[in-house]
Amino acid sequence: MENLSFNYSGAIHIHSDLSDGTGDINSISKAAKHAGLDWIIITDHNNFEIQEGFYNGVCVIRGEEVSPKAYNHYLALGIKELIEPNDNPQVYIDEVRRQGGFGFSAHPDESAARKNRANPIKWLDKSIIPDGVEIWNWFSDWADNYNDTNIFNIAYGYIFRHKLIKGPHKETLEWWDKLNNASEKIIPAIAGVDAHALKISKYVIPVKVFPYKTCFKTLTNIITLPQELPKTFDEQKALILEALRNGNNIIVNRHIRKETPIIKVVENSIQIKISTKALIKILHNGDLVCEDYGDNINFDMKGKGKYRIEIYLNNEPWIFSNPILFS
Repeated sequence: MENLSFNYSGAIHIHSDLSDGTGDINSISKAAKHAGLDWIIITDHNNFEIQEGFYNGVCVIRGEEVSPKAYNHYLALGIKELIEPNDNPQVYIDEVRRQGGFGFSAHPDESAARKNRANPIKWLDKSIIPDGVEIWNWFSDWADNYNDTNIFNIAYGYIFRHKLIKGPHKETLEWWDKLNNASEKIIPAIAGVDAHALKISKYVIPVKVFPYKTCFKTLTNIITLPQELPKTFDEQKALILEALRNGNNIIVNRHIRKETPIIKVVENSIQIKISTKALIKILHNGDLVCEDYGDNINFDMKGKGKYRIEIYLNNEPWIFSNPILFS
């Protein structure tokens, strides 16, 4: 009998009206449900007041974006109480761990060459090692490429906003690979939507920019479990967080194509199956070892280390896996 697996889609890095978002937990969870998500993690800036639980059929988990004013933001998950920002990120990384949680450096390589007024918020000291890395942030990706120097560029940036999405920064992927090469364990990655549902009220009719539902149809983290999620909230939360802590999630850009790829290891081979032909890249310890175009690939691993997959559809970034440890 074939082993069954169960896939659950979720979004991470969401802001409510308790920080700089515009939605409450009810409207955010409704948007997530309508977007087809099973779980979400709300990470308000320096705020831990949102009440987690089941809302509108969605498992809503509470985290925090520990947010110094202009740098070193950290998505803290699995924590028990509010964590204050500090000029030294090692202080709050240690506090997250003390509380039994884990975290991801948020949008670590936002561009300093932006042609708009949004200041980049970077992870300044790459020698300070987080538990994981947010390798792709949808809102940051858009903001890095958004040009507000004239009305035509502004209109293009909003109407054709998805054309501004370029994928993870090269610098971020290189740092993530370097962290994994220096560690025996998996340094996991996530994608964040950084959803705010910002409102612009200076027009005759107020405009909501990037509503939650729109954001939830972009970058998705898909976890695969050997059994269905249990019925109770605490059990669901524990399994979802443990999957993210261990890097048992696949990042999918659903705007390109809604997909649950099959990526599995059978003996010494990585098997990749997707629904359409695309450019598939396999990296070993950060180095490209395979590049093929197809929808069904078997790759024989020939050396110990960590393998990960990148998939591009029509030259657009689509799917990114976490590392697969081969020993």
